[in-house]
Amino acid sequence: MAYLLLYVDDIILTTSCDALLYSIITKLSTEFAMKDLGALSYFLGIVAHRHACGLFLSQHKYAAEIIDRAGISSCKPSPTLVDTKPKLSAAASTPYEDPSHYRSLTDALQYLTFTRSNILHVVQQVSSHMHDPLGRAYA
Repeated sequence: MAYLLLYVDDIILTTSCDALLYSIITKLSTEFAMKDLGALSYFLGIVAHRHACGLFLSQHKYAAEIIDRAGISSCKPSPTLVDTKPKLSAAASTPYEDPSHYRSLTDALQYLTFTRSNILHVVQQVSSHMHDPLGRAYA
């Protein structure tokens, strides 16, 4: 079994046995200029840690960068329950001062859900306002 992840000009390749890995690398290198960077450690904002049971993927560094970009790195974390009944009100809201910044942060959060499925609902709620972001929109 082999898994190949391709993004623009970067490739991650993993196989169930070394012979298959070397076979695929040999075939690919006849068609493409390739460079082996060794064991996977970081790819597209995802840190990979190998351990006895497999591979642990983390976006901790990526999440910290989003928090810094949002300007909320000095905020303290607080566990909260998700309110499933939206209380957004377009009439009582003002337009977000920088819609492109809002969209950029929202896109970054969507990518973060790759390893943080626990934030899917909240990110979906934020994403539903990308077309017309409003600041302080809770009534």
